[in-house]
Amino acid sequence: MSRIAKSPITIPSDIKISLNDNLISIIGKLGKVDINVNSLVTINNADNILTFGVAEVDKKNIKNAWAQAGTARANVANFIKGVATGWEKQLTLVGVGYRAKVSGKKLNLSLGFSHPIEYDIPDGVTIETPSQTQIIVKGIDKQKVGQVSAEVRSYRKPEPYKGKGVRYSDEQVVRKVAKKK
Repeated sequence: MSRIAKSPITIPSDIKISLNDNLISIIGKLGKVDINVNSLVTINNADNILTFGVAEVDKKNIKNAWAQAGTARANVANFIKGVATGWEKQLTLVGVGYRAKVSGKKLNLSLGFSHPIEYDIPDGVTIETPSQTQIIVKGIDKQKVGQVSAEVRSYRKPEPYKGKGVRYSDEQVVRKVAKKK
């Protein structure tokens, strides 16, 4: 049985949730999200507390049903936090001449290649560059924010000898010692 699915979610007062069969609509100050939930999962809303359970299934599918309930609970909790306060990832550019700049719906990166890199910013995500070496990715969908951050980081991952590259602001790069003569 899923331990995650058994813990209830308390809904903040500024968030509205509506349940229709397998569709949950969450409305907050940052936006609106619709989530499809597996048919094996049951959701109850009583006094602004969401509880997740399992629909009537045979003994063979009970383990899968609890796994789906845990996944649904985690996704709903992430979206509730997303529409209330939002998700944010910070990236740092380390290296001489490494720069980032947002222009319109594109992120322009100069990462030491012979050409600049233009990254199209997807819908539902905003990117800010407070300085030339700092990138902040924001959004209400935790998965999208993480995916965009990972794609930007993949253009030039931090290398182990000098530590140059695009890294998360809280990431520790394990440095190797250079060859000695």
